[in-house]
Amino acid sequence: MAETTVEERRARYERVLGAATQLDQFTASEIQRQSFEARPTFVSRILNQLAAEGVLQESVEGTTSQFRWKRRPEQFSIEGWIERQICGKQITQTPMAERPRERLMRCGAENLRTAELLAILIRTGRKGESALEAGERIANRAGERLDAMRGWSAAEYKEVSRVVSDTAFCQIMAGIELGRRVAEAMGADREPPMKINSSLAAIDYCCRTFARLAVDRRQEEFHIVTLDTKLFPIRTHQITIGTLDASLVHPREVFRAAIRDAASSVLLVHNHPSGDPTPSREDFEVTQTLETAGKILGIHVIDHIVVGGSTAVSIGQLRSR
Repeated sequence: MAETTVEERRARYERVLGAATQLDQFTASEIQRQSFEARPTFVSRILNQLAAEGVLQESVEGTTSQFRWKRRPEQFSIEGWIERQICGKQITQTPMAERPRERLMRCGAENLRTAELLAILIRTGRKGESALEAGERIANRAGERLDAMRGWSAAEYKEVSRVVSDTAFCQIMAGIELGRRVAEAMGADREPPMKINSSLAAIDYCCRTFARLAVDRRQEEFHIVTLDTKLFPIRTHQITIGTLDASLVHPREVFRAAIRDAASSVLLVHNHPSGDPTPSREDFEVTQTLETAGKILGIHVIDHIVVGGSTAVSIGQLRSR
């Protein structure tokens, strides 16, 4: 049998994908008939790979697999996909216009698949696996729960793909955290400023602004919110990470940020990774220490909120009972 040329292979891919783009839902045998493809295994391999990459969604009815478009054909480059199957997935072998970085510059980041965004962060592959393939593995593992990627360790990423080096892991984590902060800032811009003039208002503000502390539940973090003379928030500052005690939360660090913001008062906030926001003896001691220091500086400590799970507790409210 004569060896299949590159152009013949490309034409076979184009016939199969051309037939599939004409239908919203289909089986492998339907595509085989419409594309006049003689080998059913070739059609099945294409559809299964597109399903693995999240382009198609597969459902089984009886003994037959039904496929439908999860992302419309116009949302990904069929030509580029075909080239990757023929030339391999090493990004350096991919046509320049179809490489993730070039596509980002041309189409904008919002038009790239999750796998492509990850490939840009991973940057380089290894022999046998490209950065794009690694991105596809990670995107497939995360599925619809992209937020779960925030909690994966370096070892867990490496289990998914050996391409994810320590450097690549740091870049992915930095990208995720930057995205979270941008989203948080965008959300804050959409909301009217909130006046923190009571313990209930402080609890409400902290539950929204510091929701991450309740969700992550890894270790204690101590933050302050600086406030102006009308009790509107100026800025939030992370002071320490680790077990809360008076030796870690030094008044110098707390009030340095408040003085820099020209704050009239501050709100203290920290989390309990256990999920139970009940203040400890150390929490009360830290509050007392900072209140005393604040009086000397003329900066009022309005309250200390402990966040845990889906709730929060006001130390000021507890002490007033």
